[in-house]
Amino acid sequence: MGEVVAVCSSPTHSFGKPSLTAIRLLVGLGVEGDAHLGQTVKHRSRVAVDPTQPNLRQVHLIHAELYDELRTVGFDVSPGQMGENITTRGVDLLALPIGTLLRLGPEAVVEVTGLRNPCAQLDAFRPGLTAAVLDRDESGRLIRKAGIMGVVQVGGEVRPGDVVRVEWPPLPHRPLGLV
Repeated sequence: MGEVVAVCSSPTHSFGKPSLTAIRLLVGLGVEGDAHLGQTVKHRSRVAVDPTQPNLRQVHLIHAELYDELRTVGFDVSPGQMGENITTRGVDLLALPIGTLLRLGPEAVVEVTGLRNPCAQLDAFRPGLTAAVLDRDESGRLIRKAGIMGVVQVGGEVRPGDVVRVEWPPLPHRPLGLV
């Protein structure tokens, strides 16, 4: 089990999102009041390609351990500053397969859909941050560490301090890809 460290939302397509005392997740839509709320894609670059695409990026989650790692290499980044809605601790988000259910607090459930692809906005925020959230494994494959995305399966309120419970999908597990 893990813990929710912070919850964030912004009604505008600004890069960072302010921390709040609570957010409400809405089934099939995302975070109430957030710019990315909706059944179809809301990320501007994706809307430009095809505005009818399903929104597989309703909720963005980042593990607080990434912020710890970034501090060790000189980046002072706090929850919400990289645009996530939920910051967790104690769950290896990047190791989860597609279809994992994250039970957040007493009610809400988010289904993991894939990885966030770090973009140039990170470097506009802090020069060099994009490279800092990318790595290579021992085989040379690219590792994206900027969080995961999901869709809301069960709505409810999520607050800092809430428990995060992980429910693995049936086998065979499919590794996370970009969404």
